[in-house]
Amino acid sequence: MPAARGMTRIGLLVNPDAGLGGRLGLKGSDGQAEYARSQGAEDRAGPRVRDALEHFTRLRKDTSDLQWVTSEGRMGSEWIGSEIGIISTIHQSSGLTSAEDTAGLVQTLLDAEIDLLVYGGGDGTTRDIVAALEKAGRGNLPLIGVPCGVKMHSGCFAASPKAAAEVLSAWLDGELLVANTEVLDLDEEIYREGRWVVRMYAEAMTPASPRWMQGTKQRVEASGEEEIVEGLADHIREILMLDNHLIIWGSGGTLRTIGEMVGMNPTVLGIDASIGDKQIGTDLNESDLLKLLSEHEGEVTILLSPMGGQGFLIGRGNLQLSPEVLRTAGIDSVLGICTPAKLLTVRRLRIETGDSDLDAEFAGKRYMKVLQGYRTTRVLPVSVD
Repeated sequence: MPAARGMTRIGLLVNPDAGLGGRLGLKGSDGQAEYARSQGAEDRAGPRVRDALEHFTRLRKDTSDLQWVTSEGRMGSEWIGSEIGIISTIHQSSGLTSAEDTAGLVQTLLDAEIDLLVYGGGDGTTRDIVAALEKAGRGNLPLIGVPCGVKMHSGCFAASPKAAAEVLSAWLDGELLVANTEVLDLDEEIYREGRWVVRMYAEAMTPASPRWMQGTKQRVEASGEEEIVEGLADHIREILMLDNHLIIWGSGGTLRTIGEMVGMNPTVLGIDASIGDKQIGTDLNESDLLKLLSEHEGEVTILLSPMGGQGFLIGRGNLQLSPEVLRTAGIDSVLGICTPAKLLTVRRLRIETGDSDLDAEFAGKRYMKVLQGYRTTRVLPVSVD
């Protein structure tokens, strides 16, 4: 609960480089920000934090009892509108932000006695924040993460920028308790080599909301499902791998295994493409996908496997599938692939495209089919938070 002193102090921290590499297929932004910007990458974190704060002001008309404490410039104040409440800038970052800037801002915010920290970034940002909190002996400070990275496995992220605003508003009203959640991160150097190694680094405190918070990604044990995966491969080979049918293959271990079974050489972490039995693209970025789609006149299917535990089909680890790509392909082209073991952890398909109008189109479907075996589908509800 906020401190009972008449004014609630909320810290705000933005990693302006988070998520830059997503549409370029860089698998992350750690150490890649300068290159990503040179390739035309545009800010992702700041605008998403702005979206969250704008939604927050729509939820709470009276913000006179709030004081926002942040950094001057792109790590904070640049993304805040004056209608959100009292704004205090007590920090100045260096030109190119770094983990040291994050740690310095966290300590400055702690010195200002904030009650909760809202931040925009990815798992790497979360690690840096939690490390600074632990160093200061303040691991109990509640966190709400606005999801801005390429990959977000940790449980302190809201499902979307709007969901972050909902969580903050509910917490301020005393409707949510604070609970422990896991802070996970994926080694991006190993990730870029095609291996998925996620570690738990710490625990953090966050408002508990099954609806608005995403939860942690779960690794699903699929032992004994070899025949099911073979059946999925047979289905895709017989029903989808036809002449002039473009298949866009999403990331993940299940789709990699299926791809290998049907004669492809897929990337486990990237986006690939095939027509018929020929692989025509490997580790594609947004521009590559748009070019393929513009040149193709036949059917299109986008094969995606939801994240275990979280249920995200779009919006986590596949930012190459931008709103423009999804609109060009058509939202009805998306087909989920989900084995029975993963279905035990996935109750709904979560969609977060980054475009509110496109999210609304997915929400309008209400339900989507997922392929769970040879010629066997299941219908799951669509969730746009």
